[in-house]
Amino acid sequence: MIKIAPSILAADFARLAEEVQRAEEGGADWIHVDVMDGHFVPNLTIGPPVIASLRRVTRSYLDVHLMIEAPERYLEAFRRAGADGLTVHVEATPHLHRVVQQIRELGATPGVSLNPATPLSALEEILPYVDLVLCMTVNPGFGGQAFIPSTLDKVRRLRQMLDERGLQVLIEVDGGVDEETAPRLVAAGARVLVAGTSIFQAPDGVQNAIARLRASVSELA
Repeated sequence: MIKIAPSILAADFARLAEEVQRAEEGGADWIHVDVMDGHFVPNLTIGPPVIASLRRVTRSYLDVHLMIEAPERYLEAFRRAGADGLTVHVEATPHLHRVVQQIRELGATPGVSLNPATPLSALEEILPYVDLVLCMTVNPGFGGQAFIPSTLDKVRRLRQMLDERGLQVLIEVDGGVDEETAPRLVAAGARVLVAGTSIFQAPDGVQNAIARLRASVSELA
């Protein structure tokens, strides 16, 4: 089953609870939360207090993507705030295995992410220990960017890598995901679609945008 995870990075933060509710009513499977520190990526977003606020207004799975340096310093705080899944970047810590173990010990779903220019070989040793790989299809840090076409083959090769190892690991994609790119990404092996601008800034509303995105991949699920 294909999961749709609207990214609140593109939502109206003045009405965040309402935006999340609209996404849920529209059929969102997860709520994706981008955490940025202004160091690992050139942008600042939110911290544990916003996660805690979201937790009070939604029962949805909170998929928290940590685009931050030294994520091990903040895992407990984000988990305590209500994060269900914690995804860290392979580029952000020299002790990735330890960080992944820590996430699992905290009771959260461990995921790892890699930037468009990071080779898949960086994942080889950690794949048996994670439940999800987030393949960035734009350079992280800002919403509304155009999809990088070369990442499509990367998703396809990641799917092959997982299949060859017999690993049941979800492939998530984030960046430029809309009804045009989603079918190609799902055909390549993606199973979780993160979409921000195409959902929260859709002219005809969040629910219609989610419906179109799901319809675009319905025959591939």
